[in-house]
Amino acid sequence: MECGAEPPAVDHDKWRLYEAYNELHGLAQEFDTPFDAPAVLVVGHQTDGKSALVEALMGFQFNHVGGGTKTRRPITLHMKYDPDCEAPICHLVSDDDPIVAHQKSLHEIQAFIEAENLRLESESSQFSAKEITIRVEYKYCPNLTIIDTPGLIAPAPGGKNRVLQGQARAVESLVRAKMQHKEFIILCLEDCSDWSNATTRRVVMQIDPELSRTVIVSTKLDTKIPQFARSSDVEVFLLPPSCALDGIVLGDSPFFTSVPSGRVGSGHDSVYKTNDEFKEAIALREKEDVTLLEEKLCRPLAEKEKVRIGVSKLRTFLEELLQKRYMDSVPLIISLLDKEYRSTTRKLNEIDQELSNLDEVTLKEKGRAFHDLFLTKLSLLLKGTVVAPPDKFGETLQDERINGGAFVGTNGHQFPQKLIPNAGMRLYGGAQYHRAMAEFRFVVGGVKCPPITREEIVNACGVEDIHDGANYSRTACVIAVAKARDTFEPYLHQLGSRLLHILKRLLPISVYLLQKDGEYLSGHQVFLNRVSSAFNNFAESTEKACREKCMEDLVSTTRYVSWSLHNKNRAGLRHFLDSFCGSDQPIMGGNLGSGGLSQDSTFGSLSNERQDNKPRPDVKLSQLASGVDSSSCIQGTEARLVDLLDCTLWNRRLAPSSERIVHALVQQIFHGIREYFLASAELKFNCFLLMPVVDKLPVLLREDLESAFESELDTVFDITNLVHSLSQRKRDAEVELRRIKKLKEKFRVVHQQLILQQSKPDIKTGESDTK
Repeated sequence: MECGAEPPAVDHDKWRLYEAYNELHGLAQEFDTPFDAPAVLVVGHQTDGKSALVEALMGFQFNHVGGGTKTRRPITLHMKYDPDCEAPICHLVSDDDPIVAHQKSLHEIQAFIEAENLRLESESSQFSAKEITIRVEYKYCPNLTIIDTPGLIAPAPGGKNRVLQGQARAVESLVRAKMQHKEFIILCLEDCSDWSNATTRRVVMQIDPELSRTVIVSTKLDTKIPQFARSSDVEVFLLPPSCALDGIVLGDSPFFTSVPSGRVGSGHDSVYKTNDEFKEAIALREKEDVTLLEEKLCRPLAEKEKVRIGVSKLRTFLEELLQKRYMDSVPLIISLLDKEYRSTTRKLNEIDQELSNLDEVTLKEKGRAFHDLFLTKLSLLLKGTVVAPPDKFGETLQDERINGGAFVGTNGHQFPQKLIPNAGMRLYGGAQYHRAMAEFRFVVGGVKCPPITREEIVNACGVEDIHDGANYSRTACVIAVAKARDTFEPYLHQLGSRLLHILKRLLPISVYLLQKDGEYLSGHQVFLNRVSSAFNNFAESTEKACREKCMEDLVSTTRYVSWSLHNKNRAGLRHFLDSFCGSDQPIMGGNLGSGGLSQDSTFGSLSNERQDNKPRPDVKLSQLASGVDSSSCIQGTEARLVDLLDCTLWNRRLAPSSERIVHALVQQIFHGIREYFLASAELKFNCFLLMPVVDKLPVLLREDLESAFESELDTVFDITNLVHSLSQRKRDAEVELRRIKKLKEKFRVVHQQLILQQSKPDIKTGESDTK
């Protein structure tokens, strides 16, 4: 059919089929029912002529066309053939409410599309996946649903084209997502004269590798014909071998179209005054293309070649293809409508049941039952279950760190995920709680004492209130508790934040389990919000109280040093000190009179101040502590005691040995605090955060509900609004049920007519179609 000619009368059965599908589209949009109808998805690169081809298929101009990117949002066109519409009647579907559609003129629709393109061009994303939906009724419209997508971009390589490269990835991602719909027929546009250049097919074949639901169209045929010098080149171009197309396409070979340039309007730059002139130009261009091809080939085109040249031939093919898809889908649609009818009937019965159960006693019973069921689901999640899908509700350790906070030390580093058990698994409930606690043990258990500077040691010495000597044991305590407090306090807050996040996640998962088991109180949103609020408040207050208890422990253990608590490994410290004075400090002389003092005493250094050439046996701290009854040992001890007093009390010069002793003491105290903090924090969070969810939450929730039932039952359940809401839902369900029933009968009638047509004998062969 030529674009400028009247379309043939649509037979009654086909008209009923189109009308039924149009109603199906409306039902799906208004009531969000899952009916997927076939549609044509137009895919091509920038300036391939996508929008112009869509306009030519429709028979009138409405879009923003031209060089560069002119389509920044997909445009969905629900086209309906109406023989009584002499001019296109267009309705623009609201972006905010798909039920609402406003009648617009072609000029208004074109202005809206241009405004949207300009708006998106100024934004960072530049493109949007949200569709512009237009419903069209016209005597020249085919019965098609066409989706025009943004043009694919082929940017040049190099750093200076990064912005365009980013846009190209965004557009390709958008188009690929649209092509994922299996019911869509892909109209793949190629603007090339050599089929080995698969520019658009490269993208299409990533989704449809066999091109089994793809129609290939070569656009701008009028510009390509003059490029061919030999008739053999034209032959290959018109009928390329299947290997050149990388698959068997719909229709077996490509279509070829030309759309004349020029816009419809009354301005000085307009080429056509009316859409009728535009349609006539399309038909004329089609005839001229056929004539030019026959001149190049030096022969008339065969009928199988002519049916692939021109917009009208493509339009007829697409309409017949979609009509076949429609007919093939009729049995499936009837089955879906039956299922939807049963579902809506069940929903209507549930609403009637809810309306009959709005008395005070029944509502209280419902509330108490929901309370018990909710707590049962919480307990189940903590103990462990696989009922909730991990892909929907589970979190990997990376997700958990992002959403609940990470354990970060003072150096800003995080513990490597690969060292944490089950880090890559999507967990929830008790399993996620256990993994978080395990990570806390890993992280805090591996914390080392921060570096200590000589300046810190000297500053920590200070001045005593009764003498000006140096007390290095006090110095070590001052440094250790300050380092420990600064190091461990952030971990305490991070642990509380992480575990609170895990507990709060139990609420939506419990709701899912209740909905799955049909135990959810749908329609009682005020009551459900109260339960949610009570649970979240309980979790937050319990976590805060638990964290404060842990903070008290940390404050106490970093305020006063108890050697029995803080010096956990005295044997290791003793070994360090023994080896320190035994191997590092040679002791002088056989006796105090002739030998003198050691070069570097145990607790201080007299470096380069007292030296002697005669070494004597080592004296270890253990020997000093054991009280060995030896005159040489006693003399050595007395001399070393003088050394000790000289270096630690009377001498402020920080010797290397004194520095190392302070370091050792600080490390010992710090590690003692770390072990106590780790054990105390884990125990307290288990006892005062986890356990209250099990033994205190049920009591508090029940008390809150009973108190609300006694004083504000109407407020808790919002009975007035609930009655109004249920009544509205009932009316909507009744309307939906009537429409589904009516539509189901229409499709059944169409289905019966199709069966009758298939069973009729063929006029030419005298045989039935249903062999």
